[in-house]
Amino acid sequence: MLYYLFSYLNKNYSIPGTGVFQYITFRMAMAVIVSLLITTVYGRRLIDYLRFKQVGETVRNLGLEGQMQKSGTPTMGGIIILLGILVPTLLFAKLDNIYIIMMLVTTVWLGAIGFLDDYIKVFKKNKEGLAGRFKITGQVGLALFIGWTMYFNSSITIRQEVTPAKLYDGRVDYHLRGDKQVLTQDIKSTKTTMPFYKNNEFDYGKVLKFIGPGYEYYALVVFMFFTIIIITFISNGANITDGIDGLATGTSAIIGLTLAILAYVSGNTLIADYLNIMYIPNSGELVIFAGAFVGACVGFLWYNAYPAQVFMGDTGSLAIGGIIAVFAIMIRKELLIPVLCGIFVVENMSVIIQVGWFKWTKKRFGEGRRVFLMAPLHHHYQKKGFHESKIVTRFYIICIMLAIITVITLKLR
Repeated sequence: MLYYLFSYLNKNYSIPGTGVFQYITFRMAMAVIVSLLITTVYGRRLIDYLRFKQVGETVRNLGLEGQMQKSGTPTMGGIIILLGILVPTLLFAKLDNIYIIMMLVTTVWLGAIGFLDDYIKVFKKNKEGLAGRFKITGQVGLALFIGWTMYFNSSITIRQEVTPAKLYDGRVDYHLRGDKQVLTQDIKSTKTTMPFYKNNEFDYGKVLKFIGPGYEYYALVVFMFFTIIIITFISNGANITDGIDGLATGTSAIIGLTLAILAYVSGNTLIADYLNIMYIPNSGELVIFAGAFVGACVGFLWYNAYPAQVFMGDTGSLAIGGIIAVFAIMIRKELLIPVLCGIFVVENMSVIIQVGWFKWTKKRFGEGRRVFLMAPLHHHYQKKGFHESKIVTRFYIICIMLAIITVITLKLR
């Protein structure tokens, strides 16, 4: 909103300083600052209100050290994160940008599902919360919306170098790559980024190439399948990771910062060309959203770090996981998620392995056996005697290393 106001003032009245809102970096910095202010200043008020309303966490005794001391700690704190993301984005981003619209829908959509789950747990006194099938249905519904929009919306394109012999319908531009003049076009495509692959690009439309002529018609099905898997897996992964004070919030902030860098590079034609990274027109606006996301996570971490004064609940964890997944899909870096979101992936896989192995051994030997002392993985380390703060610190270090690896695996010229 402020973007449009200051753009109007700059255009019609030429007021000094109003033109600075045209710069993405300035608006990103403002989004970070406002997000931090909202989450730190108003976060305290919301925590006091939640405590006054006795919106406390019901802790099930799993035999973990210091676990029962957390009973009664205010939950549903993810509302703080949602406000820290939505308000700065609405203030500083271009609201007619399709990428921003999709991110706002993602935030509200998954935030609402998580809020409903927390509401049932806290106010309806149902420890199970929202049934898993309804959560999955909501996540799949969002994935279908994102995939359909990405595939059919005319504003979502990639810029690709073309030859005079093979031109697509649409505008052709001339660009200089060094001293060489090249032809480029903004086209609809199901291509994404894959490191260590030819030209760093992978086309979902070619997955079914083995079926012969006409495989292109099934590109949407393949793209939808990957979108559904990625969004549900990472959203649930963040939800599972949210089991130790500050773990999900801190790792999400690191991931968000990495995505902000990738979005800025992908949306800047000069840098993208120099680094030989896929250029995505109009995607640079996502940097403002990423700034708000990182600011919200860091601000919430102030209250969520050990010992936590508030828990985000599913209101926050489902939303941040979905935001990361959708963000990566939109800048076409989703195949980097196994590395970038390695913490979420490992946490998710530890639960899958534990449950799968227990069921198989029970059926095979009549007695269920476990791979880990407890799943997800962070509880395994707690059982081994590691203090929460030490586990979180080690996970942060791993997350930072994975973020660095994610950036440097992008092939340079």
